[in-house]
Amino acid sequence: MTKLVKQNIKMFLDEVASSSPAPGGGSVAALSGALGAALSSMVCNLTRGKQGYEKVQDEIHGILEKSEELRKDLTDLIDKDTDAFNEVMKALKMPKETEDQKEQRRNAMQTAFKQAAEVPLETARKCVEILDVAHIVAVKGNKSSISDAAVSALMAQTGVQAAMLNVRINLRSIKDTDYVAQVSTELHELLQNAMQKSSEILGIVEKNL
Repeated sequence: MTKLVKQNIKMFLDEVASSSPAPGGGSVAALSGALGAALSSMVCNLTRGKQGYEKVQDEIHGILEKSEELRKDLTDLIDKDTDAFNEVMKALKMPKETEDQKEQRRNAMQTAFKQAAEVPLETARKCVEILDVAHIVAVKGNKSSISDAAVSALMAQTGVQAAMLNVRINLRSIKDTDYVAQVSTELHELLQNAMQKSSEILGIVEKNL
């Protein structure tokens, strides 16, 4: 299959809407985050070189670099999420006729489920980073595009919440209780962080509309 990020929008949406279970919510979560990063980048680009924003040019340049780095990472995660799901499916299809085969299959499944949890977990982390970018953009970016800073934050927040659901559904199949507890704790912290930051950003934007 053609890499998802190489498809046009219609092809990608058709792929998501099809009966194939992947790409699914994890890839869409990464796309949501990438869109959030792209919007913050746009506001940065609309602020660079603009009259009235001379004092923030250096900071905006640095924020743009960070936003573009996050956009690239999240774009890569769109395909990585689907690849991780496919590894789970491959493990599920392994032979289980003998005890050795069953053991190999169990081990492969545990490895695959952990990877399938790790990818959306990384998506959630990156989306929280976008919120830090969007906050600065909302405060110091071009006021004519401040609504885009808000949408950036909303897309990043959605990316966090959507990615978390994809982590949790994979955690159900992981037998390593220490790993599950550790990831569950991080998920809670990521959600609390994301909700607080997005609320702050929306408050800033509301005051300037």
